[in-house]
Amino acid sequence: MVSPFKEIKVDEVLVKIYKNRDEMGKAASLDVAERIREIARVKDTINIVFAAAPSQNEFLSYLNMEKLDWNKINAFHMDEYIGLPADAPQSFASFLKERLFSKKPFKNIFYINGNAVSPEEECNRLSRLLEDNPLDITCMGIGENGHIAFNDPHVADFDDPKKVKIVDLDEKCRQQQVNDGCFKDIDDVPRYAITMTIPTLVSSPFIFCIVPGKQKAEAVRNTLLGPVSESCPASIIRRCKNSILYLDLDSASKLEL
Repeated sequence: MVSPFKEIKVDEVLVKIYKNRDEMGKAASLDVAERIREIARVKDTINIVFAAAPSQNEFLSYLNMEKLDWNKINAFHMDEYIGLPADAPQSFASFLKERLFSKKPFKNIFYINGNAVSPEEECNRLSRLLEDNPLDITCMGIGENGHIAFNDPHVADFDDPKKVKIVDLDEKCRQQQVNDGCFKDIDDVPRYAITMTIPTLVSSPFIFCIVPGKQKAEAVRNTLLGPVSESCPASIIRRCKNSILYLDLDSASKLEL
């Protein structure tokens, strides 16, 4: 067990703040693992969607150490670039395959194909998979512009009728990929992606949001202290019961707690 440095409640979301990102990642992994065990006692299949970003590294590393019924888990990833080579290291499928998906005997892994001949049909395929396998757990992060998955503010819709859609990425989102060291230059970052929509992400009964780093401090402040609005898509978690936001002291630095 890793005790938080501070714990607060903002609307429906429980906020756990840790001294550093390693403790934060470990604590999140323990909570997610325990929830998986609880669900596994009553269900034969558990559907989990994972985020792919450097902010998830510690969480994924510790989750790898947990002894779980991995063969009961269907794994999704929440977004993918359009047109990036499938084996590119920046691909979110590649990211999660390297850190988690290839390491455990999952029941199924539902990859998003960013190189599908028809991206629209790929969205439809994923939508059908989500209808057949409703999410039980969402493990996500928050972008520097407040996005969740690739729902940037200009395309975010809390009442989106779609489960999965094609989006164009805003400049701040694309610059974050450079800041994270994923691409050398913003011109290298794809402009379009396939993403699960906000209603899909928050449809799961349990949401675990892992957000370390000083570069996320402004987005965290907007998420917790600003209006619940598509201008900061992540603010939707304040309406979600059984949601937990994990921070380190850096990402919590603008909360003035």
